[in-house]
Amino acid sequence: MSTITLSHVNKTFVQQVGDGSTRITAIRDVSFKVAQGEVLAIIGPSGSGKSTLLRLIAGLAMPDSGDILYDNVPLDQIEPMQRGIGMVFQDGALMPHWETRKSVGFFLWLRRRDHEVPARMQRIAQITGIGLDQLLERRPSQLSGGERQRVGVARALARDPRLFLFDEPFSNIDAKLRGSARIELRRLLNEFPVTSVYVTHDQHEAIALSDRIAVMDEGQIVQIGTYQQLYTHPLNQFVAQFMGTPPINIVAGHVDGHRWHGRTFSGFEVRHDLADGTAVNLGFRADAVFIDDDGENAVVREITPFYAERYQWVEVESMGDVWRVQLPLEFDVRVRDIIKCALNPDLLYFFDAKTRRRIG
Repeated sequence: MSTITLSHVNKTFVQQVGDGSTRITAIRDVSFKVAQGEVLAIIGPSGSGKSTLLRLIAGLAMPDSGDILYDNVPLDQIEPMQRGIGMVFQDGALMPHWETRKSVGFFLWLRRRDHEVPARMQRIAQITGIGLDQLLERRPSQLSGGERQRVGVARALARDPRLFLFDEPFSNIDAKLRGSARIELRRLLNEFPVTSVYVTHDQHEAIALSDRIAVMDEGQIVQIGTYQQLYTHPLNQFVAQFMGTPPINIVAGHVDGHRWHGRTFSGFEVRHDLADGTAVNLGFRADAVFIDDDGENAVVREITPFYAERYQWVEVESMGDVWRVQLPLEFDVRVRDIIKCALNPDLLYFFDAKTRRRIG
């Protein structure tokens, strides 16, 4: 296993615009470390730089500046064949005219170790519960999307990798298969504790598979931590809105007399060094709202029931502010009803309206 260290990594691309060109910064001053055997998930919206960062870690592209180290050795000083990378792409990236047996065993065949392929396949099948032996003679065109991805994972494992890199491997398969594929991959990562970097836009996938999560936005790592740390202690409004389902509610307001005041809710104490009139956004999650006779009147706009979980999300509006409430499934509510909402003051977040940074 390898330790991966990135130090002040930057990457720009030249993009043609009309008759001229412009430089696009894809990765901006990124630094972090992935410990031996750790699984780090990198999440963020489309265009945030996730896949570019993964390509830099793989050595498929080189940074303009900064350092990428494998076990404290610069990546560009390690021969590609010696890097020990197993990579799984979105589409599996299998050779179209090769059967599964050849795709999985090619690396071992190059090293005259092809006799190890059956045992390796059997072990992977035992861990995941997938009958990979039934796929050995099939070509990619004869495999489903989920099967192609499983073959891609098996091929990566056959390399005895020091580093696993995943580029949204389950994004092209349906939701039901995606859930089972996560479980299978988690079992494999437990059995083969290889240092791994997992790129995804799906926070549920990141939670299920990783030890830590790095949130990216506009080419920067905004915050790194466990899911619980990111969820309960976001550094800024972007992280707070990106982590959690449903997204955190955000309403605008300002400071007056050391207290936050908005169009609907008011009177919550904020940091005393904030000047009156400072624009501050209030954030609160759906479970921070409760029904109270002394609460604010809000009109129900939409109801989304979750029968297995025994709760419902209720979207309401009051004086131009819109937020979601999590209520028990048994709570009788209908669209256009008026409900009275109050907030738990211990579950509130405040963000500077200009910088979007969290106000402690």
